[in-house]
Amino acid sequence: MNTAEFVVVANRLPVDRVVGADGSETWRTSPGGLVAALEPVMKSVDGAWVGWAGQADLELEPFVANDIRLIPIALSEQEVAEYYEGFANDTIWPLYHDVIAPPQYHREWWDAYVTVNRRFAEAAAHAVAQNGTVWVHDYQLQLVPEMVRALRPDVTIGYFHHIPFPAHGLYAQLPWRDQVLRGLLGADVIGFQRAQDANYFLAAVRRRLQYNVKASIVDVPGETGSRPVLAKAFPISIDTSPYLDLIAKPEVQARAKEIRESLGHPKRILLGVDRLDYTKGIRHRIKAYGELLAEGRLKVEDVTLIQVASPSRERVDAYVHLRDEIELLVSRINGDTDTMDHSAIRYLHQGFPREEMVALYLAADVMLVTALRDGMNLVAKEYIATRADNRGVLVLSEFTGAADELRQAVRVNPHDIEGLKDAIMTAVEMDPAEQGRRMRSLRKRVLEHDVNAWSSSFLEALSAVRARHA
Repeated sequence: MNTAEFVVVANRLPVDRVVGADGSETWRTSPGGLVAALEPVMKSVDGAWVGWAGQADLELEPFVANDIRLIPIALSEQEVAEYYEGFANDTIWPLYHDVIAPPQYHREWWDAYVTVNRRFAEAAAHAVAQNGTVWVHDYQLQLVPEMVRALRPDVTIGYFHHIPFPAHGLYAQLPWRDQVLRGLLGADVIGFQRAQDANYFLAAVRRRLQYNVKASIVDVPGETGSRPVLAKAFPISIDTSPYLDLIAKPEVQARAKEIRESLGHPKRILLGVDRLDYTKGIRHRIKAYGELLAEGRLKVEDVTLIQVASPSRERVDAYVHLRDEIELLVSRINGDTDTMDHSAIRYLHQGFPREEMVALYLAADVMLVTALRDGMNLVAKEYIATRADNRGVLVLSEFTGAADELRQAVRVNPHDIEGLKDAIMTAVEMDPAEQGRRMRSLRKRVLEHDVNAWSSSFLEALSAVRARHA
């Protein structure tokens, strides 16, 4: 295989394998923020993408899909259980999300994490051209930057962290805390969603490794002298073009009207769109809404909540229990408040294509983003991108990365149920002029700081490093 000037390394390939009834194999673009963010970048450079195809024990040769060269990494059933479901999603994910659920620490999971990270690193080192660039993504692959550097000291390495980084008091729990820090410091540029995350990382480096840290630069010692590593915030965003195209389509606009009609033309539609994850604050949102109905501050004839909860990590126990809790809560509220003509909550445990999501965004008067902890939350930005009518209200948790940028949202602490109820009422009752003032400001921010601005700022930082090395 020819080498590539630019190699992305991520846990998953940007496509999903679809096997037809006749056994034919096709590949379709994956849903999700990372793929949407990086696909435009990959198509504009001589690039290759290293990732897992999403299925255990699947051995595939490199191939091309959607004009992107793809290098699949094989994982055994045991590695999926220990590296992915285990260390990545039952150790790192809960620890880095403020221990909303308790993390599990198992040495065999760590061993699998090291083994799989090495496999990704070796594939990247083999794929990248002399003096090329490797851009590693996210918490599943925190050891890869150091491993690539050991194999290919000629290349420039970036790492972007899509989820929060925890305060030192929590991070210090991790038995392999120093190894992970050294793994990340193999990169030349380490990007985070928020300045707070970068500061937490730098504090951990200072306290754990005692490296010299000055502003956003870590002085990493090596055999041939020290090497500067930049660690700072590069807030991720969305590709706004598909959303702007879809809202102009008559069939999407008609579908939005159809959604309102199917719900009995309520005065206000509230919308939540999340992966079914304990970090997303879905229970808090539904609890607050249920109390507003019970207290008579909202009436089921006037308001409907649509909650889209797309399936997620269905083999991890914490997610199984979460689904049971949410569905029981929805059933109770609907049982207590529904009439023959109106339903309090439309709960949809399924994913939808982008066209349907845009129609939902257009139909919704209030978007509820009440995450307990979130790296960024691109749904908030998607909703804003669709609202060319300058209508609609975003209720946004202050614990999302997006809260740093989207200051005209109605900000909320989702742990404060009374405050959350008041925020929902503020959004429901907001007059059109105030909606317009806020939404115009939010749209300006999202349209100007899109995914291209994000990737450009990160790649410019990497280019500056490469220029210093030249």
